[in-house]
Amino acid sequence: MLPENEPVASKTHVSLKDMMAEYERALIVQALIGSAGHQRRAAAILGLLPTTLHEKMKRLGIPTRTGLLREEYRKPGEIASETAAA
Repeated sequence: MLPENEPVASKTHVSLKDMMAEYERALIVQALIGSAGHQRRAAAILGLLPTTLHEKMKRLGIPTRTGLLREEYRKPGEIASETAAA
């Protein structure tokens, strides 16, 4: 029987590997949002080389195409260049 204050992971049988990947993905997405999808800036925020960030993104299933990134991870309230030009 698990104590009441037992972490959720042990109740749902989530592996450490899965939890770490989820946390890493969340940090990368947050950096991409903070950099408006610019991978080099996101890598600098995370203290990674851009190539390392790119490999992690591929491994974690985060889109790596620049145009898609900038659209998907635009800061809230930021207007797309195509929309602004219209």
